[in-house]
Amino acid sequence: MSHMIPAKIKAICGPNHWSEKHRCLIVIFLKGKAELLPDDRFVAAQHLFTALSGKSKLYILDGASRFTFLDLLAETALQINASLGLPVGFYRVEYNERYEEGQVVFEYGEQEAGRLTAQKAFELATALSAKERKPIDLARVHEMLDEVKQVYEHTRLGPSTYSIYAEAERRGIPVMRLDDQSLLQLGQGWRQKKVEATITDLTNSIAVDMAGDKHRTKKILADAYLPVPAGLVLYDESGLENAIKTIGLPAVIKPLDGNQGRGTTTDIQSFHQALEAFHRAREISPTVIVEKFIRGADHRILMINNRMVAAALRRPASVTGDGTHTIAQLIEKVNEDPRRGEGHLNVLTRITVDADTLEMLSKKNYTVDSVPLKGEEVVLKSTANLSTGGTAEDVTDAVHPANVRLFERAARTIGLDICGIDVMAAGLSEPITENGGAIIEVNAAPGIRMHLQPTSGQSRNVAAPIVDMLFPQGDNGRIPIVAVTGTNGKTTTTRLIARMAQQHGYNTGFTTTDGIYLNQDLIHKGDCSGPQSARFILKDSSVEFAVLETARGGILRSGLGYNECDCAVITNISEDHLGLDGIHTLEQLAKVKSVVARSVREGGWVVLNADDDHVYAMKDQVKGQVALFSLHPESARIQQHCEAGGVAAICDEGYIMIRNGNSILPVEEIENVALTYGGKAIFNVANALGATLAAWLMKITLPAIRCSLRNFRNSTELTPGRLNVFDFGDFTVLMDYAHNPQGLKALGEFIHNIAACKRVGVIAGVGDRRNEDIMSLGEIAGRIFDDVIIRMDEDLRGRTELELWSLLRAGVQRSAPDKPVYYFANETESVEYAIQTALPGSLVVLLVENIRLVCEKINELKEMRKDNKSSSKMKIAS
Repeated sequence: MSHMIPAKIKAICGPNHWSEKHRCLIVIFLKGKAELLPDDRFVAAQHLFTALSGKSKLYILDGASRFTFLDLLAETALQINASLGLPVGFYRVEYNERYEEGQVVFEYGEQEAGRLTAQKAFELATALSAKERKPIDLARVHEMLDEVKQVYEHTRLGPSTYSIYAEAERRGIPVMRLDDQSLLQLGQGWRQKKVEATITDLTNSIAVDMAGDKHRTKKILADAYLPVPAGLVLYDESGLENAIKTIGLPAVIKPLDGNQGRGTTTDIQSFHQALEAFHRAREISPTVIVEKFIRGADHRILMINNRMVAAALRRPASVTGDGTHTIAQLIEKVNEDPRRGEGHLNVLTRITVDADTLEMLSKKNYTVDSVPLKGEEVVLKSTANLSTGGTAEDVTDAVHPANVRLFERAARTIGLDICGIDVMAAGLSEPITENGGAIIEVNAAPGIRMHLQPTSGQSRNVAAPIVDMLFPQGDNGRIPIVAVTGTNGKTTTTRLIARMAQQHGYNTGFTTTDGIYLNQDLIHKGDCSGPQSARFILKDSSVEFAVLETARGGILRSGLGYNECDCAVITNISEDHLGLDGIHTLEQLAKVKSVVARSVREGGWVVLNADDDHVYAMKDQVKGQVALFSLHPESARIQQHCEAGGVAAICDEGYIMIRNGNSILPVEEIENVALTYGGKAIFNVANALGATLAAWLMKITLPAIRCSLRNFRNSTELTPGRLNVFDFGDFTVLMDYAHNPQGLKALGEFIHNIAACKRVGVIAGVGDRRNEDIMSLGEIAGRIFDDVIIRMDEDLRGRTELELWSLLRAGVQRSAPDKPVYYFANETESVEYAIQTALPGSLVVLLVENIRLVCEKINELKEMRKDNKSSSKMKIAS
């Protein structure tokens, strides 16, 4: 039996570590040994899958004689999808023998159904791999499949909405689903459009109200000399008899504001039928319409942007007798058609027996138990709506030009951007004004599945003109997106690019590990470097330019929050977060970060740090254009790149420069770049190079870039926790977020350039890092600081205080065996001690977790020193 257990199940929605193309994946992480399973388990699995699908096709195990639990789990997940007619598509099976970690990845259709598939697949695979040779309960298996199918049917988009979704994606228009119903956002930021089924944000609300009132619609159409049937509105039963006499028989009775044929009765031949129809309509609406029944066939005309795009001949649900089966049995046979399903999710709707059906049968003296003659058609519904089981035949090409003009005039008269016009007429191949036809209704939010996949006739891509209307002339609805990733410097680079975009005049949204921002306003505080925060920015209708910090955790957890970006900046790759989520090496970490680089669209720009081997190697993996930045102007990589006509940002002769081929453009003197402290903060020189290059490639003006470089400073407002300096008069406090060895090493180079009689460091280890990473941070601290104070983060991330203290202290002693090491459990207490004991001329460096609390404590201590000094002066004066 397999010893593997599921550690977690993740749903990925966006470009990801496993695939940029397949953006809807379920990842099952497992721990344990991936042992080979006995041969007879393969036979048992094959028998089960054959029983489920009736086919012996295997996706992974085909031809295999030996396999592991991981293989079996992946095969089971794919078989569940296939047996339900869901996408099988992409899969991966990975196993790391050293760490005894496995991953099974497979494509899904809808997230909740995908998660449930993973759970059921694990249950089935466990049963199949069990030592006990118990037969699999097929009834239980089918229950599992039904559970998955129900969730899938409940959560997936219907045919109408999905067709718009797919058409937009085909054109490169980004699409986001905004709820668990049918509300979609097409496009991004200020260029977005919203669609719900066939209601768009261009749909006129007055026109919707007008179409919802059928009597009002008819009056407005009649006033425009468009053919409509005569009719009256009734509020109670007392006027029914007079209405029938006035209108005449046959008649139609329907609710004033009904839809999908609910409560509608047609071809009423007597007052008794009219009375029953009246009460049926009153169940839907208190107000009822009585109108003249127009003989002819039921047609639906689809109008988009005042143009006819499709026409269908609708027929009511019916069965054809065979002389043997009852009507109920014939309905069951019709419902076996795989195209039929519940509601609107399938091409056709299942036929149900309701009061309307029974009345239609009673007119022929039939019941559901009657056996109609062979070849006899039995109509089951009084209306031809697809929602009641009807069928549709495409007749678009047969519509007479005079009718096309008449329908377009009707659509303009009502004012709906998308509408369905219901017409009763002998046919549409001649003018309905000549064959006695009439417009019966104009419907807002018309269903379009009858045109996408008619029961017979040519299918029409009616989603295309809807998308044309929303995004004319090839518009893709995108706003500029710059994505920033790397190990260190992401937040500073993101904020600097965002400032440049704001200075240029863009309304800018950006995400960081500190929060979500709209221009200078903090909208939400917290670590917002994941896909959910990116989507928040792209959903905001005021945003014109997006800058998105993108961390490895979000990529591994949920993928990217965007399918493509215009520019990506990769700052560096160094050891951090290794040992988490199956990422154990720098090469694996670089592959995760490279997802951002590979998400850059064709024609976009990938800005890479040429001084970092892992980042530089990404140049061969991307479809966008490559631009490089380097602290070393004589770098062979820069020389080769620019001599081939490439673009780069370099630091040369004290300037940040853009090199385009062999031409040089000085941007700003490094001495004037506030973030770099006159060039002393080398890591911020690199961040400024990457940001400058990205902004320039995104067509942000040089004055905006220069102004931002000069005025964007390290402060608790602009760059909280990033090289924030506090002057205490006779000593200095520096606060920074460095939390990994490479970040602390870079900070140490800056600290070395600051004159101080003593350097005190307050450090902490992050609990979910490897032992060697925590010790390395202590070792580097031992080299940099004269005194080391170890404190604890509030969240120890699975470690104990003793573990973290021991590892950090061991690291310090490795580089400085005799150095004093102090300990505080509480962050603010460690800050208070370091500042209260600071010597004149010293530098106190605080590596922080809770930036807000530490800032408050620092300001509190500064105020106390001011008060103490003022008090001392008063005593001297007295």
